This record gives sequence, C-alpha cells and structure tokens, in this order.
Amino acid sequence: MDVVVGLDAGTTATKAVTAGTDARVRDLVSVGYPLQVPAPGRAELDAGRLTAAAVEALAGIARAARDRGDRVVAVSLSAAMHGLVPMGEDGVPLGPVVTWADDRAARWAAALVADGRAAGLHERTGTPVHPMSPLVKLSWERAQDPDRVDRVPRWGGVKELLVAALCGGGHRVDRSCASATGLYDVRAGHWDAEALGIAGVRPGQLGEVLPTTAVLPALRPEVAAATGLPPGTPLVIGASDGVLANLGVGAVRPDVAAVSLGTSGALRVVVPAPVVDPAHRLFCYALTDDAWVVGGAVNNGGSVVRWAARALAAADGPEPEGEAADELDARLLEEAAGVPAGSAGLLCLPYLLGERAPWWRSGLRGAYVGLRREHRRPHLVRSAVEGVCQQLALVRDAFAAAQLPVREVRATGGAVASPLWVGTLAAALDLPVRVADSPEGTALGACLLGWHALGALPDLDAATALVDVSDPVEPDPADAALYARLRPLVERSTGALTDVLTELDALDDTPSRPAGRPV
Repeated sequence: MDVVVGLDAGTTATKAVTAGTDARVRDLVSVGYPLQVPAPGRAELDAGRLTAAAVEALAGIARAARDRGDRVVAVSLSAAMHGLVPMGEDGVPLGPVVTWADDRAARWAAALVADGRAAGLHERTGTPVHPMSPLVKLSWERAQDPDRVDRVPRWGGVKELLVAALCGGGHRVDRSCASATGLYDVRAGHWDAEALGIAGVRPGQLGEVLPTTAVLPALRPEVAAATGLPPGTPLVIGASDGVLANLGVGAVRPDVAAVSLGTSGALRVVVPAPVVDPAHRLFCYALTDDAWVVGGAVNNGGSVVRWAARALAAADGPEPEGEAADELDARLLEEAAGVPAGSAGLLCLPYLLGERAPWWRSGLRGAYVGLRREHRRPHLVRSAVEGVCQQLALVRDAFAAAQLPVREVRATGGAVASPLWVGTLAAALDLPVRVADSPEGTALGACLLGWHALGALPDLDAATALVDVSDPVEPDPADAALYARLRPLVERSTGALTDVLTELDALDDTPSRPAGRPV
C-alpha cells in the first residue's frame, strides 16, 4: 500500500504513523524526550534532541513500512504550538525550545492586558495574550537583552526547526503554526506590525509563511540516508498539532467538535473563515486556507488524576512511574466512579498549572471549595475530573455565545480510555461523545492533510466519513442537569478567588520570576 508518514513533534515525544487513503493507522513509532524544568516557571526542550528524535522516529516508521511492503510517498509534519527557539542563518538552533508551558513571561502578558493592547492583538492574531505565546515570550526576551533579540538571525518554533533539519533551504513556517504565535494577522495574512514592534523583531527574522498543504523539496540526502526513506521523498509542511487533532478524529464540520484529553485538554471546532470570540475566551488558528479552528485549551487534563495519585494515594518508596503509575491512576478512577455526580457538594478548581481557556490567567492556582469532613479520596478525585470537564464545558459555552452550535463531540487522548472521564465529559458538555479508534489523532491528521496536499483526498470533509469512532456515549440527563447548575458556581468561585490565588502565586520566592520592566 502507498502510505503517508505523519510526523508529530510534541512536548514530550515525537510520534510517526503511516496511513493510506483509508485513514487507518498501519504502524506507530514513538521517541520520547524529557521536558526540562531547570527552575520553577521554566519549561524547555533540548532543540538538538528534538530534531534527532524526528530522524529516529522516521527511521523506525520507514523500517516498519518496508517490513509490511508499504511504499512511503510523502512525510507530512505536525508540530507543537507556541514554542520559541533562536536559530542561526543555517537553521541550527542557538538555544533550547521555550515551550508553551514556560511561565516566565507572565508579567509581560499582564502588562499588555493592563495597558489595553491585548484585546486588539487577540482580535487580529487569533492568539490570546498569554505567557504561552511567542509574542509575549519575545517581549520578555527583549526586556532581558534587547541586543540579543535583534542580533539572532532567525526566531522560530518547533515547525521551523523540523523543516530546517529535515529539508533545509530557507526559513519557512506553515500558516497554522504562524497563526499560533500572536505575531500573525490571520485576516490580512501577514506578520502584524504592532505585534512585531512589541516583540522587537523584524519580519526577516521570522519564517516565510506557506500554506499548510505546501509540498517542499525532498528530504536532505543525509536525512534520507539516516532514515532509509527514498531520497526524493517529498515533505508536506503540514500544520500545528491542535488543528490536526480535529482532522485526525474527523471533526471538520462546524457542528462536530473535537476534544483532546491527555495531560492537558482542548475543545475545538472547524469554521470556514477566521472567527475571534468578542469576549476573548477562544483562539483561532489555521488548518488550511479555508478551514480555521476555533477553540480553547486547558492546562489541566488527565494530569489532575496523576497529581492525585501522588498527593492522595499513600505509598511507601519512590513514586510509581510508567505502567505502575497508569495502574494507580486507573485504580483511583475506579474508586471515584463509585461516588455520585457532584462529589457530594465538592467543587474542584483544577488549576494546578495555572489556566488558559476561558480565563487565560497563568497565576491561577487550584482549590477545593466546599470541603467537609466526610469527603474522602474518591470524592476529591471525582471532583478533580469534574472540574476539568467543567472547564471544557465553559469553552463550549463560549462557542454558543460566538454562534458556533455543536451537536456532537469526538474525543481522543489517553484520558478517554476511562469510562468515568468519557461519561463525565458527555454530561458536562451535555452532548454525545464518540471516542476515536486511534489514539494518535494528531499524527493521523498529519497523514490526512498530506494526502490532501498530494491530491488524493479532494476535501477535508471526507475525513468525517473515513475516521473510525465509537458509538456515542450519551449524556446522563440527571448528571447533565446537575453540572449545568454547578457550572455558574465554578465561575463565581474562580472570580471570587482569583485575586487571592494570584497573590499567593506572586508570593512564591522563585528565582525564575525575572526582574525588569515589560516593553
């Protein structure tokens, strides 16, 4: 079979899958690497390790394809959004990738909100003003060392690194990843002048923006030799991981939303043209020139149960890892499933890592509200699951306010293996949830976009019929009604506690919180 390789470079692993035009994943290779947290607030990747992992994953998937007798006809790229890395003229990284999770630029985001510029920036770029965005990261970099920002030949992210390492031949980025930088005017189709001024960079330091279906020249000869792929294998520049997750689960019609629920989470819908929520709760990123993804990401997803496993499950010895950690998570979720919906009057604000949508406040912290003596560990775990699902329901409410009705949800990610997660999600959203058969929705989405770029998939709507999903999990009416009553309490509790939680965060004596003034 002819297959396209979908190569997905994420925050903790690069995954490669192969799929034909039938949208069925044939092989999967994953190469992991650590997210480096050298100090509180920092979250970085070794740029060299990231590109080496891409080559290693390509070599593994090429070997698997040969063993099956498949022929690789193209490689299509997916990349994590919001990364920032300095690069030389030759595309070689000059430092680590500062990831979306890095929080050092929080004060610079707050300054842009306080002086009134954030709203206009969000409306033009589709990216909320938040420490995750390269715009805010560059503003912070500029405050530390203006000369460095100016003298670095190129600034890019994960996609620019991949393209330079695998293909070379210039500084290029796809429209999807560009639209997630906070530096790109999504309607005008060029780098935004005000954003560039705030960041202190010139257009020439940023990548040439190409359509996500652009087919680049063949792989570098040394990459082809290292991976075992044919030297003439074309490279489809592809898109960002978030928007490709929609394509990979077949959620490309405006009334079908995609949920990704792994360590973090997101709820997204596809629309035909850029849409920016007037209340500034949602992002808007490109999938193709005529398909745009609107949604909201939450920092805290399945990670809340992993936190509970470490904080609430008493055990001697070292903390469990790998399969042992997964087994402990599953045991806690099974315990929590025995607690009725609503967790006996307990609310969880699950902001262990701050929060993005709908609040976009990095300084938020988590809290339990309504804690009583009779609450036990299962209540706390179920309440945390409910808290995450309620955050995603708040994003769904923002869809409704922006005139984006949804009738069905398609879900992917590690957490949706749990019936408690899926049932709670369906009830909180009050929508049927179908789980994608393949857990690698993002990499599969890259494959499908690759086939579209090659002309074998005439339009993206075909993906809705191609991708296999489960029968729908319908929302329990009583649980859905209860969560609808509780959701305003989540909003009110967050509003009432925001100043307290933010001040507690500011009292942290961490060396990673830089001095200096926002530009």
